[in-house]
Amino acid sequence: MQRLTLALLSGAYFCITLAVAFLMWRNGFGAGAGIAALIGGLGLAFAFHGLIGGAINTARVSGELDNIREAHLILARQIEKIDARLGEVVETVTTDALRRSEELTSEVHSLEDAVQRMAEKMESQLSSRVAATAPHALGRGPQSAALLDTVKDALAGNRVDLYLQPVVSLPQRRTVFYESFSRLRDETGRVMMPAEYLSVAEPEGLVAAIDNLLLFRCVQIVRRLAKQDRKVGIFCNISLASLSDEQFFPQFLDFLSANKDMAGALIFELGQAAFERRGAVEARHMARLADLGFRFSLDKVTDLDLDFQDLARSDIKFIKVGAQMLLDQLEESEGRLVIRSLPDLHAADFARLTRRYGVEVIIEKVESERQIVDILELDMAFGQGHLFGEPRAIRDAILAEADPPVEFMRTSLRRASGW
Repeated sequence: MQRLTLALLSGAYFCITLAVAFLMWRNGFGAGAGIAALIGGLGLAFAFHGLIGGAINTARVSGELDNIREAHLILARQIEKIDARLGEVVETVTTDALRRSEELTSEVHSLEDAVQRMAEKMESQLSSRVAATAPHALGRGPQSAALLDTVKDALAGNRVDLYLQPVVSLPQRRTVFYESFSRLRDETGRVMMPAEYLSVAEPEGLVAAIDNLLLFRCVQIVRRLAKQDRKVGIFCNISLASLSDEQFFPQFLDFLSANKDMAGALIFELGQAAFERRGAVEARHMARLADLGFRFSLDKVTDLDLDFQDLARSDIKFIKVGAQMLLDQLEESEGRLVIRSLPDLHAADFARLTRRYGVEVIIEKVESERQIVDILELDMAFGQGHLFGEPRAIRDAILAEADPPVEFMRTSLRRASGW
């Protein structure tokens, strides 16, 4: 179309020029003047032609640019619609994931509570049955007697597994400690939980043997980690029965004296209720361990109104507080967040208060990211729970390296239970 327009314009220019030249010749200007007019007219005509052609091209390019702009605007609107739709989809998926996570966390808490209640009920029932009969009486119930034999066989057969759960720094989540747990296995390989066997092991003095075995393995694991240049500590449970046993404790102390270079990496842990029940003997034995450089920790804390001066005197350096228990204690009072059992103290100052006495708070049983957000606002330095890692059994190859000598176990069992 553009070529046809230009051709017609060129023809029109030529005809006009011929007409001008012819008129000049007829009016007596001569042939030379007519030819000159013809040539000049053609040049002028083609100059106009170039200007008109440029204008046409400019108009065409401008039209194409307008079309491109319109197409770009249409595309931009479509992209905005797609982006908005994607945002809605992401928000829906995130909301649904959070809802499902909260539901799962709630179910896990309910299951844990049910298991805890079942364990406490079982332990109470077993303790009642054991307390009803003398430890060595012939009239012991067949179930308790069978369970006791299973525990003795597990100890004699060295079927005691070591589990480790990480304790991490916050907010970095770097592993700085492990907590150790002992689990017994019967001859079929079934794992026995402490709530199942402690009720019969304690009256027979077998808890001391379990503590001794756990201690030996913890020392060996610490040494193995030290060889790998991993500077981490291990929380090792110790029972009040072990601390009060005048026959067992000297052996326990001798072993620790021979390994006092591990003092910085081993932290002995006992429950808050056990700590508050300790007598003069237990306090004296804790002091002897502290003299070797070993530290202590309280777990199963249910009351945050603690005597921190007493904790400092007893070389308690850590307390473990359940995440949900702590969060349930938080409440608003006069426009500030406080802990119910410490209403005069701002909640965010609790960790600073414990540090004044050389005690660090470890928040245990952390199960969800939402709990972490609230915990970090309270300036807590350490966390433990399934969110950071579940208790895992030490591999058999590593555990074999941490097996105590046969004579060690025989002596430990003999002194503990009077075999």
